[in-house]
Amino acid sequence: MAAPGSRIGKKPKNDDFYKAILLLENEEECYSFFRDVCTQTELRAMEQRFEVARLLTQGMVYNDILERTGASSATISRVARSLNDSNGGYDCVFERMKDGKL
Repeated sequence: MAAPGSRIGKKPKNDDFYKAILLLENEEECYSFFRDVCTQTELRAMEQRFEVARLLTQGMVYNDILERTGASSATISRVARSLNDSNGGYDCVFERMKDGKL
């Protein structure tokens, strides 16, 4: 379930979407699925937010992230708030990446 104050919570009607993601077996399938589901702009925004989150967790400062990713200061702030008021999603993924499970 989502953290208190979160606007997007777990809803039974959306379970199949998230379960479908778990069925993807490799990077190529992920690319294909997300290209079908999202617009190019939506994908680029998610990719950018992921990169910003990764850099923030590595201790990089806002100005350097802005320069490296082209993300706006508003996007960087939004991602930082998401990391601080987290549902644990970023932490889970980054920990698995660090452990070589990716």
